[in-house]
Amino acid sequence: MRYSPKSRFQGTFLGAFLGGSSASGGEIQSQNYLDFGRMAVLGTESLIALGRLDIDDWIARQQQESLHSAATDDISIKIIIATLPVALFFHENPIKLRQNLLHILKIWENDPVVRDATLAVGYAIALALTEKLDPLTLIPQIISFIGETPTSIPKKLLKVQNLLEQGAGLEKVQAEFGREEKLSNIIPMAFFCFLSTLEDFRLAVLRATYNGNFKVQGATSVSSQATGAITGALSGAYNSTSGIPLNWRVLLLQRSSPVWGLTSFSQMLKLVDAFVAVWSGVYDLALNPRELTEEGCEVAPLSVYAAPRVIRSR
Repeated sequence: MRYSPKSRFQGTFLGAFLGGSSASGGEIQSQNYLDFGRMAVLGTESLIALGRLDIDDWIARQQQESLHSAATDDISIKIIIATLPVALFFHENPIKLRQNLLHILKIWENDPVVRDATLAVGYAIALALTEKLDPLTLIPQIISFIGETPTSIPKKLLKVQNLLEQGAGLEKVQAEFGREEKLSNIIPMAFFCFLSTLEDFRLAVLRATYNGNFKVQGATSVSSQATGAITGALSGAYNSTSGIPLNWRVLLLQRSSPVWGLTSFSQMLKLVDAFVAVWSGVYDLALNPRELTEEGCEVAPLSVYAAPRVIRSR
């Protein structure tokens, strides 16, 4: 593989965070952004704790922090970010991926635009992790994955492909999708920024958060954060942490400010490491100490071996 699953998992989370924070000049300036990915963290913690998707546990965790609410323009973007752990956890199987993405969306109101946006972003990330993402066929594949729908997202994604084939510039695309601050416009904008600079994470994020044209049209910081976060997640999954500028990563490691409700960026990395371990099937003995006891007495841990090529992917 070009990059390890661990580096792609980390790249997805880190990319989403950096993409959103770059919309504020690299500084986290609002409480809204502090909560931007909090639902994603809670969902990740649920998957780590249970080793499976449990919608009731997700709901309980979000209600505990008063994050469960009806779909609005603001919450819709948070829902897309919140479903990233599901996309990562089930990326190997397109059928399970679609089923579980649709299942987790039941937590919120069944908005067709949110559903299509979630499927589009989740499937693109899955293709990136399995190294099957072809920029020439990605959009038709996404449209097929979404299926029949009354929303305008497939049509707008096709328009993105046409603009890419024409070699259109950023200003032309912003003029096309920047007239209204809707999720159905944010998604194609993010895919354009990602696909037009496929191998360059830094440029993709900077283009996604460039708001020179948006200022004229009165776009809010939330719109810019959303485009940046989605672009960052896509590019981070494709380019992994190796493609994220080193100085950006060092700055995050040096700061001690909260990250999506966690105490620091280092804590986010530890969370992702635990998430990768659960996804890969690694058995953490420290989390299951009772398994190491026999009639109240500790016993030596057993070593487990397998013949070559016996262990298969889930």
